[in-house]
Amino acid sequence: MQQQPPPPPQQKEYLFKVLVIGDLGVGKTSFIKRYVHQIFSQHYRATIGVDFALKVLSWDEHTVIRLQLWDIAGQERYGNMTRVYYREAVGAFIVFDVTRASTFEAVLKWKADLDSKVTLSNGKPVPAVLLANKADQVREGLIPQLPRLEPFCKEHGFVGCFETSAKENTNIEEAAHCLVENILSQDDGMAAEMDPDVILPGLNNNTKDSSSNCAICFKF
Repeated sequence: MQQQPPPPPQQKEYLFKVLVIGDLGVGKTSFIKRYVHQIFSQHYRATIGVDFALKVLSWDEHTVIRLQLWDIAGQERYGNMTRVYYREAVGAFIVFDVTRASTFEAVLKWKADLDSKVTLSNGKPVPAVLLANKADQVREGLIPQLPRLEPFCKEHGFVGCFETSAKENTNIEEAAHCLVENILSQDDGMAAEMDPDVILPGLNNNTKDSSSNCAICFKF
């Protein structure tokens, strides 16, 4: 009697809530728009409170990942709402502007705020990737004066760091891939399977698949 082949593995779908945080005007909305919709504009109004976007990734032939990106207003660190916004997040991008020293000086304040308000179900800190954004303006920026980002990130618990440009689409996919890799490497208990019928308010929910390798990405 001929043996029947095993049934194909069931496709898994996951929903990951990912925060995009940093000071006002560092390019958080531009980063999200470039990643999700592959568009860039010089003209975005400042985010008030929080906005949302959805990115769907065909991670492999058996896994679909939905990233729920929360665009947190830059002034929100000084309010009490971030605890609400951060709840159940499993990853974060912390963004600064390479042309403004004050936004880099605020990075560790954002990291401390994140770590104090949310942890994974296994008690570990939420994986965070540091984005040195607006790298296309590096000639007039701070990069030469900054500490080397790789040892800085290792010292302060970031899982990766990237010089990014939403305008020129530099390292956007790579940074996201790095963060998702680190989310997946954590305890499986925090990666909740989900109902695929998800509707989010805010930014348009167009989707594009993504796959790339990290440039400076660590696994802790």
